[in-house]
Amino acid sequence: MASFTRLDRRSVLKGIAGTTLSLPLLEAMGQDISQKNPKRFCALYTANGMSLPNPKHGIQDWSWFPKNTGKDFVYSKSTAPLSPFRKQLSFMGGLYHANGPKADPHVCSDMWLTGAPLHDSKPGTYNSVALDQVVALHTKQYCRQPSLVLSIDAGVGFLSRTGTISYNLEGKPIPAENNPRRVFDRLFRGDQASLESQRSRLKRRIKLVDAVLENARSLNKRLGKSDREKMDQYLTSLNELESRLTASEKWIDIPIKKQNYSHLDLDVTSEGEPREYYRNMFDLIALAFDADITRSVAFMLNREDGMGISDTFPLKLGLGRTHHNLSHAGDSQGQLAFAKYDLFLSEQLAYFFGRLNESKDASGTVLDNSIVLFGSGASTTHNPTNLPTLIAGGANMGLRHGSYWQKSKTPMSNVYLSILRSMGIERNSFSDSTGVIRDSIFSAV
Repeated sequence: MASFTRLDRRSVLKGIAGTTLSLPLLEAMGQDISQKNPKRFCALYTANGMSLPNPKHGIQDWSWFPKNTGKDFVYSKSTAPLSPFRKQLSFMGGLYHANGPKADPHVCSDMWLTGAPLHDSKPGTYNSVALDQVVALHTKQYCRQPSLVLSIDAGVGFLSRTGTISYNLEGKPIPAENNPRRVFDRLFRGDQASLESQRSRLKRRIKLVDAVLENARSLNKRLGKSDREKMDQYLTSLNELESRLTASEKWIDIPIKKQNYSHLDLDVTSEGEPREYYRNMFDLIALAFDADITRSVAFMLNREDGMGISDTFPLKLGLGRTHHNLSHAGDSQGQLAFAKYDLFLSEQLAYFFGRLNESKDASGTVLDNSIVLFGSGASTTHNPTNLPTLIAGGANMGLRHGSYWQKSKTPMSNVYLSILRSMGIERNSFSDSTGVIRDSIFSAV
């Protein structure tokens, strides 16, 4: 019988002139390390709510929420593409942010992952930390990038018309990326150059960011309120860049998992064909999860109130009106077109779930070890109650799927706290939560 030596996770290969190279995860390091499944989180947001047609139009089978609650739920026509994943997903109804009805309805995307009282924020603040960043705080030690923040439009947008759904620990908006090639380069180009050259470049960039941060903070003290707000966003961007650079330096010697990138089209843009754009972005997320580059992702698929390029997507799909216009439609034709845009989004989700199922972890698929949250900050037409919510994956974190759970006026923050607990992140509360949801899909909270 062969004899194997157990290696420590911090083992390194010693090379010429005393240089060292950290080892990737190996079986010889023991099952507790090499076979421990990552716990991941992905938040996907669509603006303007979902189609919930007026009963008088006779198209209720296109309503986004399923027919029947419990295990006997029936998919609507707009969510039918998700049918193959029935045992891996659940719908949730009756959810809301208590602060939602008190605020401008257009800020529902700002508070979707935070639940913050945007109508009555504390002086000098606006928002609070987003769920994806709480996850990142607890998972960043295990992966190369603390989090990946994506949006249909890059940057942060502006208050009440945000271009990101992610907010840091101080409630500052985290700039999102929308260019597939830049996302790919950030995630996967780390090992292309020589290690020493890359390390030197990283150190120079970190020193540069440190210097800029110091000067910017000094300048910030001498600016007026409006300029300080702009500088705060700039400083947040620099802080995020610095954290990514520091993480890159830590992982630079550990090779990235070999993967097939041939299916990617990094030249697609949000100005082109919507399906191709979304699928390439979902491919990048799936690859990042599979290679354990990050365990926290937030992706804003559409922006509120007709903002940004995605408002034109229904037009490109032949649905006749812009996204925001369809969300306000009161006629049968308009509400049906709105539902068909929901159908389009369901097709993209089904593609994403399929990609996550194709990749395997030590135990189960990547989807089994990832909790994917999909929803909107409004039910329909800017109504911030009964938030449409779908949760997929997480079988290895105790999630039990295949149902439509519905309970009126349930705090969305209770769902978020339940997600954190399922991921092994022991927090007593999140935002305005009143507790976890025990009589639902979360069996391990």
